[in-house]
Amino acid sequence: MPDIRVSVNGRELAVPSGSVAAIAIALAGYSASRRSISGEPRGPLCGMGICFECRATINGIPHVRTCQYVCEPGMEIQTGE
Repeated sequence: MPDIRVSVNGRELAVPSGSVAAIAIALAGYSASRRSISGEPRGPLCGMGICFECRATINGIPHVRTCQYVCEPGMEIQTGE
């Protein structure tokens, strides 16, 4: 599968085609996709879209579950990091 280009917090990187946004965040070097109300880092936990811990802003849409959203060319991901 060919790589596609996405952006994580303004940093462009290549991810394998078919990867979910959580993978792009990890490949960009982040271990968390958001912060809880108390400031604790949060990231993928269940990997099935049930826990909502991996939410981030994708293409301007807030609270997207990154473990469920497949990367598209030019996609912009913003984490709470």
